[in-house]
Amino acid sequence: MNDMKTVAAAHRREITLRGLVLGVALTLVFTAANVFLGLKVGLTFATSIPAAVISMAVLKAFRGSNVLENNIVQTVASAAGTLGSIIFVLPGLVMIGWWADFPFWQSFLICASGGLLGVMFSIPLRRALVTGSDLPFPEGCAAAEVLKVGSGGGEGDPEQDRGGIEESRAGLAAILFGSAVSAGYYVLTALRLTASEADGAFRLGPGATSASFGLSFALMGVGHLVGLSVGVAMLVGLVIGYGVATPLLTALHATAGTAAEAAQTVWSGEVRFIGAGVIGIAALWTLGQLIVPIIRGLLDAAASSRARKGGGGAELAVEERDMPVWIVGAVSAALIAPIAGLLTYFALTGGLSAWAAPLVIGGTLYIYLASVIVASVCGYMAGLIGASNSPLSGVGILAILGAALLIALGVAPFAPGADTKALIGFALFATAIIFAAATISNDNLQDLKTGQLVGATPWKQQAALMVGVIAGAVTIPPVLDLLNTAYGFGAPTAAHASPLPAPQAVLITALAKGVLGHGLDWSLIGIGAAIGLVLIAADALIGKVGWMRVPPLAVGIGIYLPMSATLPVVIGAIIGHWWEQRNPSPAAQRTGVLMASGLIVGESIFGVLLAIPVAITGTPAPLAVVGDSFAPIATIAGAILFVALLVWSYARATRYGARAAGQA
Repeated sequence: MNDMKTVAAAHRREITLRGLVLGVALTLVFTAANVFLGLKVGLTFATSIPAAVISMAVLKAFRGSNVLENNIVQTVASAAGTLGSIIFVLPGLVMIGWWADFPFWQSFLICASGGLLGVMFSIPLRRALVTGSDLPFPEGCAAAEVLKVGSGGGEGDPEQDRGGIEESRAGLAAILFGSAVSAGYYVLTALRLTASEADGAFRLGPGATSASFGLSFALMGVGHLVGLSVGVAMLVGLVIGYGVATPLLTALHATAGTAAEAAQTVWSGEVRFIGAGVIGIAALWTLGQLIVPIIRGLLDAAASSRARKGGGGAELAVEERDMPVWIVGAVSAALIAPIAGLLTYFALTGGLSAWAAPLVIGGTLYIYLASVIVASVCGYMAGLIGASNSPLSGVGILAILGAALLIALGVAPFAPGADTKALIGFALFATAIIFAAATISNDNLQDLKTGQLVGATPWKQQAALMVGVIAGAVTIPPVLDLLNTAYGFGAPTAAHASPLPAPQAVLITALAKGVLGHGLDWSLIGIGAAIGLVLIAADALIGKVGWMRVPPLAVGIGIYLPMSATLPVVIGAIIGHWWEQRNPSPAAQRTGVLMASGLIVGESIFGVLLAIPVAITGTPAPLAVVGDSFAPIATIAGAILFVALLVWSYARATRYGARAAGQA
């Protein structure tokens, strides 16, 4: 039966003009949403499932649509959506004052060249990590189930086809409802009628700490998607960061000021770097476990290429036909030109022309070597815990540390007249290209798992991923420009009193400054690394016992992100788990995922739209209808309304889930 389906799938259309156009259109929405969400809270979400549902709903209106065409749409949209994670690095160039805005061609080429490298370098890993391992690929498998059911998984059975259509309609309704709820609450927040956060600070003996909760439906949706294991791990991180480290360090330093000021000073200046150490050591541990699968995947890819050249290609199953190795090599080699050109332009215009040759040659070699490594790390982690939870933050930290250390040791001693800010900017510039490769390799293997399960042709998906990279690279620069003009990033300034926090970009930029400016307290990174080793050992022990795992990377995220961003994710994970226990059918649970995705998309898209009047008027709250004196009422009213809307959302999700499962 499986062979018959594979043969039938080989004769269906996969890449179509309408599918590519729809995928690019969804790119605009999901990329903008991920850019805003990442800058706001340091988290992004996987866009495969909502893109698949929207694709099925739209393409049902056309004759001849099928599961493989819908798979290509979600592949394009998910690649572009995940490329939005470039905001973990790229805003650093604005933060250090190197860029005043985001020049389109430079930003585009950074995203496009790095993203295409990510596609190329993850192709040889498909056999090792997708077909040759037992990695769960949770988002890839879920997207495949949505595609098969929504496209009529009955292979001609009218009853199953009708059930798939009904689930697709229920899923689309869930996305739209979740989007409306989150966007509606965000509108009220923009009007200042409800608060965006409830917080407080208090003394713990001689120390101090703080507590805060972001009234954000997007973060609740993220919690539902990441699941209970990651939620609990982030809660452990919160306890370490806010329950232990912050009060202990404030007590040791006898920090002056109010409890809120003392807690904020210690957390932002010290505790977050401990979290960075946890993330860094966890990422290195992951890399150490990947060496054998990487080598095996490369050997398998070479063997497949020889089989095709020897006439055996016709015998390869559709699901095993990768992009030929010679094309992978040619594209990878061709990308040297734009990457080296970007680095050369930076060196010549940044006052580093005297040292341009070693910077460009060394930078290009570092980008290629690091991109191979991060493609492996991110691909593995995407398979283990999903693309949304992969160690992109840790990858960025390691990449910037590597770039900065190489410049500090190999260039700075021989370039005493070089501008330190220019060297920091060069390190960020190179890291941004590596990070673009990381984001796409993080997504590529997840999509290829989906394709494997629905009978798609890998090389066609890999081509679609390249289209998605280009579409995302076109979208990101203007969206970043708009958000920078309206809100600003990082620390408050005279122009932007309440900027988007951009937590990863702030942290990565601080690391570059610390290495090249010799101002980084490595003892804090070391403490975090030690904690990370303990967490790795504890997680391994827990796994052997059979208990729920506590991913060390997620613990690190819980330490170095603000509580207002992480506590809603924890609560969302707990509520999502409880809801799934009460709605056990696969169709209902898929609908819950779509509702949670809608919560993310609605708030994020309105946040981008709100940036337009903010940028035009130059005021942080152009839609406000009340003054600051209304804030206490807004906090109480906002909290009550938030809970009521959350209850309503999950009640509607239950109804949509019952409809999708054929129970209503």
